Amino acid sequence: MQSVDVVDQKNKKIGTLELKDEVFGVRPHKGAMFQVVRSHLARARAGTASTKTRGEVNYTSAKPYRQKGTGRARAGFRGSPIWRGGGITFGPKPRTYDLKVPKKVRQLALKSALSSKVMDGNLKIVERLDIKAPKTRDLLNILKDLGLSGKTLIVTAEAQESVILSGRNVPDIAVMEVGRVNVYDLLNMEKILMTRDAVEKISEALSA
Repeated sequence: MQSVDVVDQKNKKIGTLELKDEVFGVRPHKGAMFQVVRSHLARARAGTASTKTRGEVNYTSAKPYRQKGTGRARAGFRGSPIWRGGGITFGPKPRTYDLKVPKKVRQLALKSALSSKVMDGNLKIVERLDIKAPKTRDLLNILKDLGLSGKTLIVTAEAQESVILSGRNVPDIAVMEVGRVNVYDLLNMEKILMTRDAVEKISEALSA
């Protein structure tokens, strides 16, 4: 196990926390993280694009003109794909882009993402986040005191409405409870700020 400092909101050290090696000390597996991120982005696709085939276009089924003697190529249907306004050949249809990833691969990817943040020194642990009323300025001041700048992911053990509301208007800040933590957000954000309870909760979940 490796020991990390736990600070208060003023960045004053108030204790230490032992991080489990099986969660925060694994060798990052790039392949697993790639699969999970790819699956995450695929699920975000709407998959609603749709075109009409020749059987769906609204045209009469009558032959456009006689078969022979016109000097033009024979034609049997106005909605043919080779005609302007006709059906589309092999066009997109509504579909799902979901990519299934095994549970063990998803767990390995999450552990890899957390471990990479620890290795890079981009994981900060705070005892708790106390914001009585939702104020963006208060949250920004806390992050400034903690020495956190740039894209920051704040993870709490339970959903804290005051923290969520304080950070929702800041483009570079994302706030979520530990149950919603995912590989994409961990890798997309530069810094990770977690409460002690959140660290213990995710350690317990990934160690089971």
